[in-house]
Amino acid sequence: MTYNTQKPVILSDQVKSTLHSLEPLTRKVLLTIGQPNPQDNRGDIDRIRQFLERSYGSVRIPLSLMSKIPKICRSSNWKLTAVLSETCQGWTLIDMEPGDTTQEHLGLAIDIGTTTVVVYLIDLTDGKVLKYAADYNDQIVMGEDILTRIRYASSPDGLASLQEAVLATLNRLIKRLYPLPSETSMISAAAIGANTTMIHLLLGLDPASICRAPYIPVVNNPGLITAGEIGLDISPLAPVYCLPSIGSFLGGDVIGGILVSGMHQQSEISLFVDIGTNGEIVLGNKDWLVACAGAAGPALEGGVTTYGMRAEQGAVDHVSINQKTGWVDYSTIGNMPALGICGSGLVDTLAGLFLSGIIDRSARFQNGQQEFVVVPAHETASGEDIVVSQVDIKNFMATKGAVNAATDLLIENVGCDWREISHFYAAGAFGQYLPIESAVTIGLYPDLPRTAIVRLGNSSGEAARQVLLSRTKRLEAEEIAQKVTYFELNANAAFMDKFVSSKFLPHTDLDRYPSVRERLQNRV
Repeated sequence: MTYNTQKPVILSDQVKSTLHSLEPLTRKVLLTIGQPNPQDNRGDIDRIRQFLERSYGSVRIPLSLMSKIPKICRSSNWKLTAVLSETCQGWTLIDMEPGDTTQEHLGLAIDIGTTTVVVYLIDLTDGKVLKYAADYNDQIVMGEDILTRIRYASSPDGLASLQEAVLATLNRLIKRLYPLPSETSMISAAAIGANTTMIHLLLGLDPASICRAPYIPVVNNPGLITAGEIGLDISPLAPVYCLPSIGSFLGGDVIGGILVSGMHQQSEISLFVDIGTNGEIVLGNKDWLVACAGAAGPALEGGVTTYGMRAEQGAVDHVSINQKTGWVDYSTIGNMPALGICGSGLVDTLAGLFLSGIIDRSARFQNGQQEFVVVPAHETASGEDIVVSQVDIKNFMATKGAVNAATDLLIENVGCDWREISHFYAAGAFGQYLPIESAVTIGLYPDLPRTAIVRLGNSSGEAARQVLLSRTKRLEAEEIAQKVTYFELNANAAFMDKFVSSKFLPHTDLDRYPSVRERLQNRV
């Protein structure tokens, strides 16, 4: 038995973009202004505005800053750093700092997941990630999935409670990055990747219409919002940019994944899949993009198996089954006795059971067996066997079947063939930690050359970093949102037909998985 340490939430080095020119959401400008004198009767604010407008055109100075600027000017002997935010109407002064602070320019790239929230502290002078913090979304106590939270939002004070919960999570993480409350005002911008519901709840917008026909959200592109408007603990006038969504079930996190993968700029056809609490699938190239989404992900987060758990300390995360003996070798997160099994461990287990002939292509146990012991009782934290049962496998196959069916539906609707897919992009924890060979073996990943399977890591967080740093990337994200055609799977008879026929290992059509077919033929 081997162990490994808990894996961090990362931005994948494979896809992390080095932006050639930085145009962050805010700019810092050093001002050296001559002291006032009797020959110049302009007001302090007027002098600063006119100085800035020489380079930036129209500059608005909010009333909330006017009262504090004179004191800063005099205490710093008129050597100041102006913090500017670009808006649709020009530029706005959002803060004034004494002295030269142009090299202390900070922003946040934020990924708000239904389950997990990650905040990255970004140096806006060079685009580097200085540090990050992650935690569970406090909204979980009001519902683990999106539909439950939407229903909760309709209860008395429900929407306010959900907004307060996600803001409490964000502000707690910000304080971990910047422990002194007074220093968080040095953070002058934020960009957020999240699904449509999470953005609605963050902004305090009623999400009820998201799950009701015709499934139209309150807003897809909120534009720039100030941090103070929503209660984010950074500079109050700091601009907050939310990656645009396409509709109710395809949010800015998916737009971010497309942006980071670059599939929208490629001639070849690519497939992008992100399975978390929900599942999103995008197919296309530089000429066209089609997408669909659905509730496919709980199986990969431990939500539908008896001993399932999230990828936390004590979770079995990798499993190998000896095809001759059936013996199990496994690892856990954090060098801890086994508490349960997370998504990557479950995928490994199913692949091992399939290749060993313990389950057949319909994912059923052979010879009357109803469960398989992954970790025996004497090695677990609870003192009882950790098993994978036939019911667990059936529940997981519903997730795998949904992914296969949705992919097949997209391929059929655009009139292409699965053999035309050149790249597969796997996003989020789904992409970062699932073992590639096992995922291919059970049909969760397509059977492509392994170099064509790209792990994007936290593409939502990386996209937030890119749009935080680049006006070009912000415009590119908005163009992607306009380009994607969304297919609604609800009440789609063709999807249900494909779903029913898709729950086979690795797929109903074994020809689509030549490497798996070869392994089955060569197994002992």
